[in-house]
Amino acid sequence: MAGASEDRPGTAGGRSPPIFPPPQPKGLGPTLERNIHALTQRRERERREASRQERVADAITRFAGSMTFVYIHMVVFGIWAAVNSGLLPILPKWDESFVILGTSASVEAIFLSTFVLISQNRMSAAADRRADLDLQISLLAEHEITKVVALTSGIAAKLGIEGATDPQLEELKQDVAPDAVLDEIEESEREGS
Repeated sequence: MAGASEDRPGTAGGRSPPIFPPPQPKGLGPTLERNIHALTQRRERERREASRQERVADAITRFAGSMTFVYIHMVVFGIWAAVNSGLLPILPKWDESFVILGTSASVEAIFLSTFVLISQNRMSAAADRRADLDLQISLLAEHEITKVVALTSGIAAKLGIEGATDPQLEELKQDVAPDAVLDEIEESEREGS
C-alpha cells in the first residue's frame, strides 16, 4: 500500500486534487428545444403533404429494404427451386426451366428499382432544401462573425491593444461574396481539367 500514498509530482502536498465530473444540464436549452420542435413539425408536415403515390412508394421501398423481404424471398425461391428441380416431389413441377421464376424476378426488380428511384428523388429534394438552409445559415454566420471581428478590432484599436493592426484582421473584416467564391472554384476546376 506504500504506492497509494506516494507523493505525485506537480500537486500540492503530493496528492492529486479530487476529480469531479462536470455538472450535467437539467434539460435542453429553450433555443435547442424550439429548434428540435420546429424540425420535427416540419418533417411531419412534409410526410402529411406527400402524395398517396409517394407514400406507397416509400412504404414499398421500406419493406423491400427489410430482412422480412429477404426471408420471404428465400422461402419462396427455395421452395420454387426445390419443387421444380425434383427435390420436393410433394408438388408437381410447374417451371422446370425456371423461365417463369426468372421473368418474375426481372419484373419485380424493374418495379422495385422504380420505387427506390421515386423515394430517392424525394430524399434528394429534401437534402437539397436542407443544404440550401445550411448554406444560408453559414452565410449569415459568416456575415455576423465579420461584423463582430470588425467591431472587436475597432475596440482593440481604440484601447491601443497590441495586435489590433494585424493584417489578417483586415482580411477577416471583409464580407465574403459567395458568387465570387463559386466563380473562383469553377475557374480552378476548369484549369485542373
